[in-house]
Amino acid sequence: MTAAAPRWIELPVRAGRFALDAVLPQRCLSCDRRVAPEGGLCAQCWQEIRFFEKPWCYRLGTPFSYDVGEEAWSPQAIASPPVFGRLRSVAPYEGPARDLVHALKFHGRRNLARPMGSWMARQGSEFLGPDSLIVPVPLHWLRLLSRRFNQSADLARAIAEECGGHYEPALLKRRKRTRQQVGLSAEARRKNVRAAFGLDEARPGDVRERKVVLVDDVVTTGSTVAACSRVLLNAGAASVDVLAFAYARPSDG
Repeated sequence: MTAAAPRWIELPVRAGRFALDAVLPQRCLSCDRRVAPEGGLCAQCWQEIRFFEKPWCYRLGTPFSYDVGEEAWSPQAIASPPVFGRLRSVAPYEGPARDLVHALKFHGRRNLARPMGSWMARQGSEFLGPDSLIVPVPLHWLRLLSRRFNQSADLARAIAEECGGHYEPALLKRRKRTRQQVGLSAEARRKNVRAAFGLDEARPGDVRERKVVLVDDVVTTGSTVAACSRVLLNAGAASVDVLAFAYARPSDG
C-alpha cells in the first residue's frame, strides 16, 4: 500500500493549482466557456455532441437506430463497400465537433490534438494495439509549409501515445498538390485525389504484412482515405482501418 503524501507537501501543490487556475482558468475546448479544473468540454457542448455509439455499421461505424447484429453492414456499405476494412469516428461533423476540427485545423489550436486523439483512440480500440502502424493522411509539402503543421499527424501522434502503436508520419507522401476537397462533388473528390498519394520510396517494404491505422481529421465521401488505403494495401499491408475525429455522413440506419 502506497503511503499518502505528507500534508506539508500536499498544501503547496493545492495552492499552486488554485493559483494557476485563477491566472489561466480552464476553458471548454469548443466554446471557450470556463469549465471545471480538469478541463474538457462544458456541459452544454457535451450535450450537443452526438458521440457515435453502438449499434453501428461494422464497416463504416455509422449508427443504427436499433441493433441488427454485431457485424451488420449499413445500406451505404452494402451499396459501395469501402476499400479499407473499418472506419470509426467520434462524432458527426456538426456543432461543437466541427468547431473543434476548425480550431485545430485553421486556427492552430494544436493543444486540442491530445484530447481529440484520446477520444479517437477509444473509438478505434477494436483495431488499435501495440503492433499497429499509425499513419496520418499527408499534406503536400507546399500546404504543410503554409499551414506549418499537419493536423492529422498531430492526431495520429496522440493516438499512438494512447495505444502504444508505431507513429509513422512520413510513410505516406502526397505526390501532387490537389485542390481543397471542400465543396467538391463525390466524383470530383475521387478524381482530385487520383494518383495523389504514394509510399516513401526509401521504405517500400515497411507496411508489408502490417496492420495499418490511417488517421484523418474528417471523413466526408471517403475519397481521400480510400486513395491512401489503396496505396497501403497495394504495398502489402495486412489490413487498413481508418480512424477520424468526425464523419460528415453519419446517418445510415
